[in-house]
Amino acid sequence: MSQKIAYFPIALFGAILGYSGLTIGYLKANAIVGTSETIAQMLIYTTTLLFVIIAATYLVKYIKAREAVKNEFNHPVAMNFFSAISISLLLMSTIYQDIFYDAAAIMFYLGASAQLVLTLYTMQSWLLQEKWQIVQMTPAWFIPIVGNIVAPLAAVEFASIEVAWFFFSIGLVFWLILQAIVMYRLFFHPPMMKTLEPTLFILIAPPAMGFLSYVTMQENGQIDDFARILYYTALFFTLLLFSQIWRFIRVPFSVSWWAYTFPVSAIANASFVMYDQLHANIFGLFAAFFLSVLSALVLHLTIKTFLAIKNKKLCVPPAPLDNSQEFNS
Repeated sequence: MSQKIAYFPIALFGAILGYSGLTIGYLKANAIVGTSETIAQMLIYTTTLLFVIIAATYLVKYIKAREAVKNEFNHPVAMNFFSAISISLLLMSTIYQDIFYDAAAIMFYLGASAQLVLTLYTMQSWLLQEKWQIVQMTPAWFIPIVGNIVAPLAAVEFASIEVAWFFFSIGLVFWLILQAIVMYRLFFHPPMMKTLEPTLFILIAPPAMGFLSYVTMQENGQIDDFARILYYTALFFTLLLFSQIWRFIRVPFSVSWWAYTFPVSAIANASFVMYDQLHANIFGLFAAFFLSVLSALVLHLTIKTFLAIKNKKLCVPPAPLDNSQEFNS
């Protein structure tokens, strides 16, 4: 059991991001177009239960296999998934702010504090080390940055507009820097491993979440020109990646598949906001389509993950990332 716990993947927190995004999507659908409130409520309970189970399991791993956690924390890909924990708290604070305000406030302050600490640690790791290589970089490196763009969604409710702008500014500036580096790596260096190709969908998340946070910080949630730039950038990345869908379907299932979910939820929720503010039916169709795809995807990955658990293929020794690196798959 201790050996199995040592291989419990930090990347599984991506499932919480997917479920949280799906929950927020159905909450928006209920508020904007009047879909069933029951679905949203069931998703709230499911997301909360999954977070408790995965967080508790990883806590056991930290207690019983601390060296394995340390190795993940110093790994060029896995280290970025620790920010999925803080992002999960930030998203859940958004979900619960109209249900249990005090609990949501606690989740926000825990998530925001953890996000700032993890961002500082990650940036120091990038700036002050000599071990990272460009071929080790994947879109998963966006995750610590995306967390800062997510924070304003709840910051305007639990903190202040200045706190929201603080996190938004960090996320926006370093997203643009990383975007250039990631594109350089993808264009001019060997392709990533097949099991890591789903992380390409993370390219959608920064502009889509940036749009949601930026609109949240505007008075009356108005859509201005900068908001449009963020939304249409996210929409273009979505179309680009969806046009390669058969390539991604052929990738063998692994925990990294959960990287599909949160970006799709981000563009779905952004489309709901565009529809709500501009009243253009095309955005309503986009929102409905992306939410339907997300629902099917989350259900499919949930079944796949449970089958992996049943067949004892989840907590297994990691596969090589390249000639010398490893990552939980």
